[in-house]
Amino acid sequence: MTVEQKARLDQLVWVDTERLSGAACFRGTRVPVQALIDHIESNSTLEDSLEGFPSVSREQAIGFIKLAKDSLLACVSS
Repeated sequence: MTVEQKARLDQLVWVDTERLSGAACFRGTRVPVQALIDHIESNSTLEDSLEGFPSVSREQAIGFIKLAKDSLLACVSS
């Protein structure tokens, strides 16, 4: 992960060992990023996922998805 990607990740996600057993959550929320991934895996739309987690902004969700995509593509392109 590049320094730029790490900075983007830090803006989107926070981890606190005293909150939700240290699960990575969208910054400013108690919503684990795994919840978004699980919804996508179960064929829910992004809109459906956001309806279920109103404290997560569309920008946060899309930013996380883009970062995950960029990181994965960098791994397979190397």
